[in-house]
Amino acid sequence: MLPPTEPMPFEQSLHLADFARTCKAAARAVSLYPGTHPAIGASLSRLIASAGRLARSGPVVFAVYRDLLAIDGQSPVRPDPAIGELATLLHERLVGRLTLEPGADADDWRAFLLLLARSPDDLMAAGGIGQAWKTTGREHFDIREIDYAEVLRERSGGDEAAWDRIIAHCLEDERGTLDEGAMASLVDALGDPGSFARLVEQLQTASGGEGIKIGARIGALIQLMRTAIEAARKGGEDVLERAFETIADSCARLNPDMMLAMLERRQSANPDEGALVSRVAAHITDETAASFMARAVNTDQGGTQRLAQAIDSLVPGEERKRHVVDLAKAEAAHGELDAQAGFEQLWDNAANLVMSYSMIAYTDQAYVSKQYGRELTEARNQAIEVERVSDDPPERVQAWVATVSDTALLQLDLEMLLDLLRIETDAARWEPIAMIAASEAERRTLTGDITGAHPLLQAITRETAPDGRRTLRGAASKIVETLCSGPLARHVALHFRSVADADVERYNELCHLLGSGLVRALADALSREENPIAIRRLGGLILTFGAAGRRSVEHLKNSPNPAVRRTAISVLRRAGGQEALLELASMLGDADPEVQRESIHAIVEIGTTNAYTVLHRLLLEADTPRESALRELVSLRDDKAVPLFSYVITRAEPHGKLVSIHASMIEALGTMRPRPESIRALQQVLLRGNWRAPFRTATLRRAAAAALRRLGTPEALAVLEAAINTGGRGVRKIARAQVAVFPRREKSRV
Repeated sequence: MLPPTEPMPFEQSLHLADFARTCKAAARAVSLYPGTHPAIGASLSRLIASAGRLARSGPVVFAVYRDLLAIDGQSPVRPDPAIGELATLLHERLVGRLTLEPGADADDWRAFLLLLARSPDDLMAAGGIGQAWKTTGREHFDIREIDYAEVLRERSGGDEAAWDRIIAHCLEDERGTLDEGAMASLVDALGDPGSFARLVEQLQTASGGEGIKIGARIGALIQLMRTAIEAARKGGEDVLERAFETIADSCARLNPDMMLAMLERRQSANPDEGALVSRVAAHITDETAASFMARAVNTDQGGTQRLAQAIDSLVPGEERKRHVVDLAKAEAAHGELDAQAGFEQLWDNAANLVMSYSMIAYTDQAYVSKQYGRELTEARNQAIEVERVSDDPPERVQAWVATVSDTALLQLDLEMLLDLLRIETDAARWEPIAMIAASEAERRTLTGDITGAHPLLQAITRETAPDGRRTLRGAASKIVETLCSGPLARHVALHFRSVADADVERYNELCHLLGSGLVRALADALSREENPIAIRRLGGLILTFGAAGRRSVEHLKNSPNPAVRRTAISVLRRAGGQEALLELASMLGDADPEVQRESIHAIVEIGTTNAYTVLHRLLLEADTPRESALRELVSLRDDKAVPLFSYVITRAEPHGKLVSIHASMIEALGTMRPRPESIRALQQVLLRGNWRAPFRTATLRRAAAAALRRLGTPEALAVLEAAINTGGRGVRKIARAQVAVFPRREKSRV
């Protein structure tokens, strides 16, 4: 590959020359002095500052030639000896490309310069400079090595010059002829699939790569194929067949744009060209297609619309495509991509994009003419060509290209589905379109595109309403049932873990489009959820479905997760009523103390006589494992518990362990806001007596008198005064003791 001739900006050229000089000086210092020598520190400081100026806007990628360093396909404005010396130093150690990231410190640079100080043979014995750099464990540099076999050929004046002539011949579009040496090199490359693949890759990026329009590059590629086939044809049918296999295998090196452009030539107006490309495409195996996909995902760090189009055109059929995607993942898992964090997520996104593209293709084939489909496919190629024309304002070019971007095409797909759902009236034709729309709505929900999923679901559910089209109602209802039992609820639960509170309502509206049939799936997702934020949001969403949401509580009550069971209590508390009370009563014996506590609070909030009866019945069984729940009940200091405690202490005289519980309730009433029912209940306990249990009676009377004294209201003190005047001897003594300790100022206030 010839060095680039386009000059880089003048300021960047100056920074590169300064960097080369400081790097050479630092390399000498590192190789001559011990690590603690002051000269090394000073040299590395100057190098870090110079590299910072060069990489001020981000990572810098150096292309290394024999005596030249290039950046972004541009060479320095004027030759500089320091740049040539540094390029030679790197080139001799087989550095083909060097990426410098901002932030490299002195230790990073010293480790790198120590490698440059080693001899080329020493580095080759260690596996190459790239492997040697990896063993240092340092970062901020990425070293791509020159293929060693290519270097040997270069040093011996071998194939590179011939390959340059071959590529120039192809780019000239059949002008001129190949000499015998170049033709011999081409025949040799056909015998080695790896060599021919490198030749294809070199042609693909020839003369600055992107500077040549894609039409010219694909024309050069087809010319290379034609020349190679003509050369192989002289060797007989077996040699010709192997040549087609080699050419087909080399297609794995193409990028998605080149692959699509090549496949489109199968419909070329030139019958010979169409036949050639068709035969090459027929020899592309699933393994080659998988290698093509793995390379594209690795290069683009993910899937693209162009890759999905290329795979769909190259590998027809859903099962075969799935097989190719699995093969590609296996290949990617053994390459550089697997070493990156988030490989599984990145690959799943790419695979979903490739597999889902067939749905859109199906719709296009069913409702769009072949001619229009070809025009859609060509649109992006035309946009790429327009982008490289320099006689239009940049903003106009950007606006044109934006109309065929991945986002714009997805929006067009959405609008086309919505239009088809609206205009189609035949149920037999409407149903498959609606199924595609439902799958697309699920996919968009998974990716968080609620804006796109909402109109799709709305278009389907609209037909189930009374004002929907009667002929489509049955098909629409069936698809809604499928959606309700599908993964959509799980997708919503997944997003509920992380979306902002302001976006939750958008997901709620999406779920309400499907109606109460989705509640069971939401409850199932909630029963399996561990994230507390998602649990709260799902519980709130289920409640908005009213009676259907309340009926889902039974499913939540049986969840092994206590947090989900507490959510069930929240649903019941807000529902209220006798049905909710019975469900809450069944949860009072839950093994989790927090669930017991929440159940008690919920029953207290219901605040009906039936609710108090339930808790009173629990008191009568205080020797059961529910005693811890009762302790929680007694510890309530909420004013809402006043009617409950008043109800309990007046219903029956306690026995055994219940005596201390009743005493605690009486004491609690003295600390809460005074109410007529609490004063009446305390008066009843104060005056109630049982001569068979004098000690228990005295205990409860003293607790009631003390509670009345703590309430301190005129009504409470009047009860104590009445007890002193009209009560029995024991009652008078207890009441008099409480009045005696009552503050003097409070008495005067009374």
